[in-house]
Amino acid sequence: MGIAAADAIPHAGPRLHKWIMDGAHGEMAWMPETAERRAAPANMWPEVASLLMLGLNYGPDEDPRAILSARTRGAISVYARGDDYHELIKGKLKRIASRFVPRAGAPGTVAVKVFVDTAPLMEKPLAQAAGLGWQGKHTNLVSRDKGSWLFLGAIATNLALPADAPEVDHCGSCRACLDACPTNAFPAPYRIDARRCISYLTIELKGAVPRELRPLIGNRIYGCDDCLAACPWNKFAALGREMRLAAREENRAPALAELARLDDAAFRARFSKSPVKRIGRARFLRNVLVAIGNSGDVALAPEAERHLGDPDPLVRGAAVWALARLLPAAAFAALSADHAGETDADVRTEWQLALSDSAGEHA
Repeated sequence: MGIAAADAIPHAGPRLHKWIMDGAHGEMAWMPETAERRAAPANMWPEVASLLMLGLNYGPDEDPRAILSARTRGAISVYARGDDYHELIKGKLKRIASRFVPRAGAPGTVAVKVFVDTAPLMEKPLAQAAGLGWQGKHTNLVSRDKGSWLFLGAIATNLALPADAPEVDHCGSCRACLDACPTNAFPAPYRIDARRCISYLTIELKGAVPRELRPLIGNRIYGCDDCLAACPWNKFAALGREMRLAAREENRAPALAELARLDDAAFRARFSKSPVKRIGRARFLRNVLVAIGNSGDVALAPEAERHLGDPDPLVRGAAVWALARLLPAAAFAALSADHAGETDADVRTEWQLALSDSAGEHA
């Protein structure tokens, strides 16, 4: 943990404004909507004087990129393999705050607010100001002790506390995280274009994944750990690991075939208390079907075909793309004829483009 003054990040607001003006936030409408409050902690809570910034290492026991070669299984980001970290971390912060308040001043004079990634607060630059680490070239926080695997939380208070020294950048000439990105989501070091980030594409994006990016997603069905896992500072994280997320065994390497069969009730039950549940069945199946299309395994074609009649057009469109990647051109054309009555314009476009692609690939 470390302490930052509420006015410690005057540079963060202008940088955020430029990022939004560049459109790099994609469809995350809440970013421009909250930009003014996010620019400075006092804009969100005028009484705030200091922030206790806390980082919790959640580094995995293995390299999460190993599953990327198992193309018939889905890769779920490390942070999402267990229960929702928001509730996990918030409970810990509340316990700390409950002990801090009685010791910090006269009754009724000390106020605190607890935040875990859900309020318009710029946790990463604040954490750097508090000395926890620095924002690396992948824009995430990096610690010399914990590597790139850090959950961040904040306890804001109206007390003026002695601030810690900010951490300085230790990335040097290294660009391992930038080179590891499958979709080239970093137009420059320390800048990310969310519209190309797999975490954004599989979680935040509500519609169809852009066609040119689908093959690059591979079997990543929820988030992406590649830039984090590539960070050389991770070699020190194991030395100080104070917590290991209780990952659910079924989320380590789930079979795509199994996930493709989830109806809404089964999806909700399987991902109960998990951050995965928040994106809903349709977006999740979109991701699974993209992974099936990238699997190269024709045995998974029936799992995609069953979704050509799904009630949600987002799922139907993803199923079309997957089948075009797996089936011979003639078989795909015959399947297209069977579904000539498709009523959704976007799905009809998927059929048309997929027919053209299929014919070209198998010519």
